[in-house]
Amino acid sequence: MAGPAFRAAAVRVRVPATSANLGPGFDALGLSLGLYDDVVVRVADSGLNIDIAGEGSETLPRDESHLLVRSLRTAFDLLGGQPRGLEIVCANRIPHGRGLGSSSAAIVAAVVAARAVTIGGDARLDDAALLELATEIEGHPDNVAPCLLGGFTIAWMESGAGRAIRLDAAPSVVPVVFVPAKPVLTEMARGLLPRTVPHVDAAANAGRAALLVEALTRRPELLLPATEDRLHQEYRAPAMPESAALVERLRADGVPAMISGAGPTVIALVEDGAADKVARLAGEGWAANRLALDAGGASVLPLSSSPD
Repeated sequence: MAGPAFRAAAVRVRVPATSANLGPGFDALGLSLGLYDDVVVRVADSGLNIDIAGEGSETLPRDESHLLVRSLRTAFDLLGGQPRGLEIVCANRIPHGRGLGSSSAAIVAAVVAARAVTIGGDARLDDAALLELATEIEGHPDNVAPCLLGGFTIAWMESGAGRAIRLDAAPSVVPVVFVPAKPVLTEMARGLLPRTVPHVDAAANAGRAALLVEALTRRPELLLPATEDRLHQEYRAPAMPESAALVERLRADGVPAMISGAGPTVIALVEDGAADKVARLAGEGWAANRLALDAGGASVLPLSSSPD
């Protein structure tokens, strides 16, 4: 069977940062944020060349061990075969190790780029297959789903495959992220979680997660009670005490704040008119950023378009 043919021109993929869990929606709910990485991939005659600017430029590998390259290889295998060589340029803006989905962004950028650079790639890997592939590489769909689809997503596993539905968040909701200087490894944060939780806590989270769908899509005034969590944030607090303290302080002031993903970034979902005021509440040691909601998810852009 003949292998795939590849486009001669480079492709550029833009992928958004994401915030998973959103309080009670542990491993299920995710939100796409207006902060982006850009990746340019071109099939070359031979070899592997990687150029990285921005986040991770001093620490990320520039060989086959890079998560982006490993994900490209996995996608090309499904598409029918590997190209002879690759040239990759990364412009990274999503902070690493902060709970904003940088790993998922790399994975999604890779699988979308592999499909785009392969002639007939859309027929071989549709969007549902891309989500399944990205989930397989990442291990769970809560971050890759909003990164790929944009908007507010509900993700789950079914018969071993990642599934998700996309909803539109209320346009008046503004994410404000508070990013600390030091990262926390996702593996360490997940390792702090207990194997079992009290039934009353699980029941409480189920109700709040259901309420959060209504609050985030139609009734933002309910975001404070809807973002209450009992399943993961308290257990992870020892790994990120400053983040836990900030969440507690913001919520005491009526701000719907929570840990973003596995942390240590704190995210607050506030009404548009309050976003600038909330961004000033963290104090020293935090990079506070008001972000837009991303509606489009991963996208293939013209090479000439400039970064936002």
